[in-house]
Amino acid sequence: MLSRDDCQKMDALDPLAALRNDFVLPDGLIYLDGNSLGPRPRAALARATQVVDQEWGRGLVSSWNDAGWHRLSTHLGDKIAPLIGAGAGEVVVTDTTSINLFKVLAAALQLQTERGSNARVILSETSNFPSDLYMAEGLSDLLDRGYTLKLVDHPDEIANAMTTDVAVMMITQVNYKSGYMHDIAALTKLAHDNGALTIWDLAHSAGAVPVDLKGAQADFAIGCTYKYLNGGPGAPAFVWVSPQLLPLVRQPLTGWWSHAKPFAMKPGYEASRGIEQFLCGTQPIVSLSLVECGLESFAKTSMNALREKSLALTDLFFACAQERCAHHPVKLVTPLNHKHRGSHVSFEHENGYEVIRALADRGVIGDYREPKIMRFGLTPLYTTFTEVWDAVDILTDILDRESWRDARYAERNAVT
Repeated sequence: MLSRDDCQKMDALDPLAALRNDFVLPDGLIYLDGNSLGPRPRAALARATQVVDQEWGRGLVSSWNDAGWHRLSTHLGDKIAPLIGAGAGEVVVTDTTSINLFKVLAAALQLQTERGSNARVILSETSNFPSDLYMAEGLSDLLDRGYTLKLVDHPDEIANAMTTDVAVMMITQVNYKSGYMHDIAALTKLAHDNGALTIWDLAHSAGAVPVDLKGAQADFAIGCTYKYLNGGPGAPAFVWVSPQLLPLVRQPLTGWWSHAKPFAMKPGYEASRGIEQFLCGTQPIVSLSLVECGLESFAKTSMNALREKSLALTDLFFACAQERCAHHPVKLVTPLNHKHRGSHVSFEHENGYEVIRALADRGVIGDYREPKIMRFGLTPLYTTFTEVWDAVDILTDILDRESWRDARYAERNAVT
C-alpha cells in the first residue's frame, strides 16, 4: 500500500521534476486541468512585454520583417512537428481548431470527389468533441451534396461502421470525455483499406502522448495549443497535411495569407505550394508569439519520457481512488489499459458538477463535462505524485462528508 511519503520519494527521483519551474502555479493549488487550459509558462510575461512594448510599440509595421512576424506560423509549426511525428515545413499554427477542421474536411471531401469517389459518409463518434461534429454538420449542409454524419457509440463499433460509403473518418485520438486513446496507425489503415481518408484531432494528444502521423500514414491532423502545449487561453491551433496529399488538395478559405505571392496584390488567387496554403488571413501575432513559450519546455525532454511519467501519474490516481473511494458511487470511465489511455482521468458521478465545485473550494482544480463526468488532467511537465495523492485525499473527504451537497455548488457557472 502506497503512502504519501512514497509519493514524495517518487517526486524526489522524478527526472522531469525541474520542468515544473517553467510554469507559474499558485501556491496551495493543485492544478489538474491542464487538459483544458495549460498554466502560464514563466517566460510568457516577458515575451508578451517584448511583443507589445518593443516589437509592436517601437518596431510597428517594420516588425513584420525585422521581428519575423511574417513567418511566425511556420516557425511555430516546425517546433510542434516533432511532437506529432511530422517533418519540418509540414505544420502551421493558425486560426482555431474548429476552423482548421473545416479547412481539412472540405479539402478531404473535395479530394475524394476528384478521385471519382461516390462515398458520402463522414464517420465519427457520438462522444467526439461537439464542435467537431457541428463543423461537419455545417459543412455538409453548405456543400449540399448528400453528405451525412454517421456516429458510433463505442470505439469497438468503428470497424463495422467503416464501409465503402465512408468518405472521411474524423476522430479525436484521445477522447475528451473518457480519455480513451485510439490507435492512429490501425484505424488509418482500416480507413485506407476501405477507400476513406482520415482526419485526426490531436487536441488531447499533442504534448501529452507520443504521436507519429507520418509513421501511421495519416492524411490530415489538427489540434490546439492551449492545453498540453500551454500556449495561453484561446491560443491559435495547428494543422498538418500529409506531404503526399498536399499537392493534390485545396482548402476553401483562400485568404491572402495563403496566397503564393500575397504582396503581389493580384486579383486572382494562386495557392501557396506548401502547408502555408492552409493559412487564411493576417495572423494574430501577440497570441502566436506566446505559443512559443509553451513549446520551450518540450525541447528539454522527450515525448517518451513524458509518456512514462504520465502513465505513472494516472496509474497512481487509479490506485489511490480505488483504495479510498471504492465505497462511493464513483465510476472510472478511463481505460486501465495503457495502450488506450491518454493523460487525463475521468470518473462518473451523479453529482459530478457539484463535486468538482467543492474540490475547487478546497484548492483542487479539475473540470466537469456533461453528463456526470469529472476530469482530472495529469500533466507530466508540472504535476507531481504528491499532488495526486493529496487530490484523491481531498476528493475522498468531500465524498465521505458529502460536502458537495452545499446548495451553492449546484449553481452552474457559464463555463464548466
